Amino acid sequence: MKPVKTAVIGCGAISDIYLRNMTGKFSGLEVCACSAAHIENAQKKAAEYGIKAATTEEILADPGIEMVVILTPAPAHYDLIRRALLAGKHVYTEKPIATRLDQGLELLALAKEKGLRLGCAPETFMGSAVQTARKALEDGLCGQLSSFHIVANRDLTVLASMFRFLRLPGGGIAYDYGVYYLTALAYLLGSMQRVYAQKGNLNRIRKNCIPHDPEFGQEYVYDNEAQVNAILTTQSGITGTLSLNGDSAMQDQAYFTIQGTGGILQLGDANQFGGPVRFLPDDPRKCEWRTLEPVSELSDNCRGIGPADMARCIRNGGDHLASGEMACHVLDIIEQMMNSAESGTACEIQTRFPRQGLLEGTGELLLK
Repeated sequence: MKPVKTAVIGCGAISDIYLRNMTGKFSGLEVCACSAAHIENAQKKAAEYGIKAATTEEILADPGIEMVVILTPAPAHYDLIRRALLAGKHVYTEKPIATRLDQGLELLALAKEKGLRLGCAPETFMGSAVQTARKALEDGLCGQLSSFHIVANRDLTVLASMFRFLRLPGGGIAYDYGVYYLTALAYLLGSMQRVYAQKGNLNRIRKNCIPHDPEFGQEYVYDNEAQVNAILTTQSGITGTLSLNGDSAMQDQAYFTIQGTGGILQLGDANQFGGPVRFLPDDPRKCEWRTLEPVSELSDNCRGIGPADMARCIRNGGDHLASGEMACHVLDIIEQMMNSAESGTACEIQTRFPRQGLLEGTGELLLK
């Protein structure tokens, strides 16, 4: 397969793992250039990965570049994706696809009009854990599904001190962290239909707590949602809960279960690609957890697998897994959570997405 000539826009903290994997781990990509708001950042990454530093304008004007991978903070996504699509480029972006659903749907329509592909993180559901869980569900291990429950936490005071983009729109606990769980949930169970939610923020004014940071001890404003608690119902009628707490301890913890008449499936942190997937059968003779055999070896940090899968589909056809349609559906869920919290009523989720199957060849086809 002829590699898809690709450029990266955005050279922040997340860019290293993408560049490392897209140049050394996954096939089908020829990463040739990178750009950043500050050219010196692009020059540093370009030297490290043996590619060219360029401006975003130069990347979009280069007819040889077929796909761009956007790794900027969320507020810049809409404009950059739109510009790239208008320039005739396929686009894969970090999450969320936009900070507003109407913008995401506009980008989907533009991509379709131009005959271009639009993909979006998170791609963690393509790793061994969620793929193993999906196969278990398809094999009927849990019987008839009845409910799901997700509880996850983190310390946004620490994280927003370290990463200032979390203070911007799209940096709240639902948009930046809950999106991993909602994407995994949608991939496992399909489209959501309705949500009732509440949100909170323990402290709007927070203090930078990183000792060696130039802003250490200074106050900053955090206006995003820090806590979200929701009841969700899938289109197929399964109801469950989601509880996200950004006013908690630093170490991310996760409780992610799917219940059915045949037993309980337990996953770990949806922000990770791997981790054990356990099953508790409904068997009074032997009621104990067992760890399921992983369906793939993609358990380390595999960021870049989404663009690699999209590149394969550009050349060979088929539907890439980390689709813009699923990203917009997840954005719809989050937006309706916010609307529900404001109105105090349940909100209908308007979008649906075509749920894809298991990663072809358990992802090994994408490896070099």
